[in-house]
Amino acid sequence: MSENHLDEKKPSKLHDIKETASDAVKIMRQIGTPGVFQSFSKIKETATIANEIIQVLKSPEVVKNIENFRLISQNMNEASTKMQNTMQQLKETGIIDQSTELVKSAKEKVNSFGDGEGSINGQDIYEMSTATKEMLVSIKELMVELKVTVASSTKSGTIHNVKETIDEVSSIYKTTIA
Repeated sequence: MSENHLDEKKPSKLHDIKETASDAVKIMRQIGTPGVFQSFSKIKETATIANEIIQVLKSPEVVKNIENFRLISQNMNEASTKMQNTMQQLKETGIIDQSTELVKSAKEKVNSFGDGEGSINGQDIYEMSTATKEMLVSIKELMVELKVTVASSTKSGTIHNVKETIDEVSSIYKTTIA
């Protein structure tokens, strides 16, 4: 019984080897066809292009541009935080609410010209003038705060980094297209 069992395995293994060799021959024939050769050529071209892109991304100019973008983003985030803090301080001091009330009051006064009862008199004009002066002082303080924020951004180099990055990207674009 054990001899029969061995005999069955031998032809089966021999058959498997013949089948594998036959499959290998078919694969080799298919590799030689123009379609497969063309596919391999496209794969090789794609790999070459990908390698060139990787090399460009590793170049000092691109690395510097990426760093500049990071710095720009960081500076923009800092400027945004400063603006939010300034707005919060303005809200806390009540300047925005006072300005809103002043505008409403001025609108009501302007609308009440010549209505007889509740019409504008000298005292109303004086109060409106005083309120307008207070509003202008508030706006002036806001402008000073904004100037400080812009000056801080300028000192940190954000504007210079943006210009430098734009120039370098433009240069890389021109050399790539040419």
